[in-house]
Amino acid sequence: MSVLMPQLLRGLTGLTQRLPVQRVQIHSKPPWEQLRTMDVAVGLTSCFLCFLLPSGWVLSHLESYKKRE
Repeated sequence: MSVLMPQLLRGLTGLTQRLPVQRVQIHSKPPWEQLRTMDVAVGLTSCFLCFLLPSGWVLSHLESYKKRE
């Protein structure tokens, strides 16, 4: 470790202490309208098709991936 390393680290930490940090106030409001049953069904179906179906297909064909050809 060089002699300049502690000075370099001290300089970098000094820069981070001087940077201004902006605080953001996030407030959530209640939804304008309630989700309908069809909205929930479409959302759950799309999540199933996008995430669970491909991973299930890969897991079901795992043995064919293990074979060397």
